[in-house]
Amino acid sequence: MDRVAPLELLDLDGPLAAEDRDMRAVVRKMVDDRVRPHIAGWYEEGRVPVRELAAEFGKLGLLGMHLQGYGCAGASATAYGLACLELEAGDSGVRSLVSVQGSLAMFAIHRFGSEEQKQRWLPPMAAGEAIGCFGLTEPDHGSDPAGMATRARRDGGDWVLTGGKMWITNAPVADVGVIWARTDEGVRGFAVPMDTPGVTAREIRHKMSLRASSTGEIVLDDVRLPDAARLPGAEGLKAPLSCLTEARFGIVWGALGAARECLETAIDYACNREQFGRPIAGFQLTQAKLADMALELQKGYLLALHLGALADAGRLRPEQVSVGKLNNVREAIAIARQCRTILGANGISAEYPVMRHANNLESVLTYEGTSEVHQLVVGQKLTGLSAFV
Repeated sequence: MDRVAPLELLDLDGPLAAEDRDMRAVVRKMVDDRVRPHIAGWYEEGRVPVRELAAEFGKLGLLGMHLQGYGCAGASATAYGLACLELEAGDSGVRSLVSVQGSLAMFAIHRFGSEEQKQRWLPPMAAGEAIGCFGLTEPDHGSDPAGMATRARRDGGDWVLTGGKMWITNAPVADVGVIWARTDEGVRGFAVPMDTPGVTAREIRHKMSLRASSTGEIVLDDVRLPDAARLPGAEGLKAPLSCLTEARFGIVWGALGAARECLETAIDYACNREQFGRPIAGFQLTQAKLADMALELQKGYLLALHLGALADAGRLRPEQVSVGKLNNVREAIAIARQCRTILGANGISAEYPVMRHANNLESVLTYEGTSEVHQLVVGQKLTGLSAFV
């Protein structure tokens, strides 16, 4: 009997535009050629060739691909989502590189920056020639960015930034950091060249998750910047939070890529692994696991397609992205863990991607808003009452 791939079960690709399918095929081939042959080694070594990958992603138009102008591809939100799905099927760390570059750093400059800042940073970032990072999270302030301790004070016509940021993707290799700080007028954003005196970026080592990703701590020691470094359109905490909504949209799709990779691996393994004289895929308990996981993957994909359609129509709301991030990451990590049981002891081997994806998804589960935060966002929308304080 013919087998059907997990995401072909319900023939859900019908609504996709031809250019979206073409973009997906290009990204899938790039991941097959450039990521999959090396990712197990990168993960084990705790490194990733960020600049080399960024240059290749830039040639394909993947960096800031949903933005308009300044060398960006201007692709649809759905195309961007499909790209994130294929990238994370390779590895969450690889998708994070693209998400942080495009949906956080580039989006912040594109949305809130001056024309001078856009012209200076966006074209080389879109080409992968300049790397960006997004400095919001702090050592003591993750889920509560309103409590940020980083300060920016005026000194004549300049600004002086003092503080620190933690768990910042791309920071150790970045050329520019979008840094958020508290001022007397409220939260403001700054485009900070990372070679500015007083800026130090330290690589965070010994991670058990997202090992194929460059993660760092940023220290700001009386960093003096001209007022031209301030993002003029960014006023208040809503500015960085809108950037997070952009990044979360990519995660809604990306998590499905990790889940799909795990499920396809588990199906192939189960069809070839024999116990008790037959493939374990032929046992009812195994098929029940596979069927349940395929159902959740289909539902997550339907949700992502719906959110993509809303985004392309200009009607996507933050709480809807929270629904997608909450559901799809939660289900993806459940799928990864269940697939590990099908592979048995082989499930922990780097020969297979399942444990690597499961470990990565532990980070995806809590970054860009923990599951609990997204539950409260949805709960607030349902009740009209905030439970955050």
